[in-house]
Amino acid sequence: MRQGEPAMQPLAANHCLIVAGPTCSGKSALALRLAQVMGGNVINADSMQVYHELRTLTARPTPDEEALAPHALYGIRPAAMPGSVAWWRAAALGAMQEAWNAGRLPILCGGTGLYLRAMTDGLSLIPDAGDTARREARALLDEIGPSALHQRLALVDPDSARMLRPSDGQRLARAWEVWSGTGRGIAEWRVSPGLPPAPCRFIAIRLDPPRDVLRAAIEARFGRMIETGALDEVAALLEQDLPPTLPAMRAHGVPELAACLRGELGLAEAGRRAVLSQGQYTKRQATWFAHHALAPSERTLIISNRISVMTQQMERTDDEFISFVLNAVDAQAAGA
Repeated sequence: MRQGEPAMQPLAANHCLIVAGPTCSGKSALALRLAQVMGGNVINADSMQVYHELRTLTARPTPDEEALAPHALYGIRPAAMPGSVAWWRAAALGAMQEAWNAGRLPILCGGTGLYLRAMTDGLSLIPDAGDTARREARALLDEIGPSALHQRLALVDPDSARMLRPSDGQRLARAWEVWSGTGRGIAEWRVSPGLPPAPCRFIAIRLDPPRDVLRAAIEARFGRMIETGALDEVAALLEQDLPPTLPAMRAHGVPELAACLRGELGLAEAGRRAVLSQGQYTKRQATWFAHHALAPSERTLIISNRISVMTQQMERTDDEFISFVLNAVDAQAAGA
């Protein structure tokens, strides 16, 4: 166990439910419903929903929803303080243990595959590259941009460069930081021994709605976000004068609405671009989940529909979800 991670009790009875899928697929509604009917704690596994300033644009659970069941790791980090996979894993392990201690079921809910995989598969240990390397990497990204940084990284660390998209400035800066500060690339560090999988038994429900259904839902939801204060949320974020490379500044909708507030885009065009960006992201998410199992196939339920709200649709499928989880637990107990 890495220093700073909470001590865990690897009991055979420790089960954890994962509710995963692309953005706007209905993960939060499903996780909340299951938490209500099964006595669970909902634990955030979305890298953007951890930021306090971004409730609206990241579609965080509302205060009323959070009052219906225990929620953890939502809105707990300032935008100026970037999160990381290692930080989230340690915090989530602590939240899971709290749920078990209370006799409740931890429910990891989110669409950040790297976070979930750090829990189910373990996490490679990459040492701190140091403040100097970190500042230099951010300065280089600001100076030459992500595409040129990708080309430069390919010259010194081609294995890591092949893992990254030329447009992903945040991860490119991180890769340059690691190579510069440790002398080894991220790709090399990732194959080194690290933290083991969490000491529990995972059960997964993965939502995989049709792409056209997701696109329509994303467009409708973004319209509601504008109506409920998304522009004000971005304006308040911009007042902090944060570096544009921070994760919170690159959350879906933030760059587009920031451009609108600066007078560079009209609201309609900003919305069109934000919806397009989110649609492209959901495609990448769906592809990732299709190739990375979060639990064995016999303990994974794939739902090819979108969960909208806790209405009759949810009530009709309560029995299906509950039976699946309980049967997975019973099957594991029988095979233990």
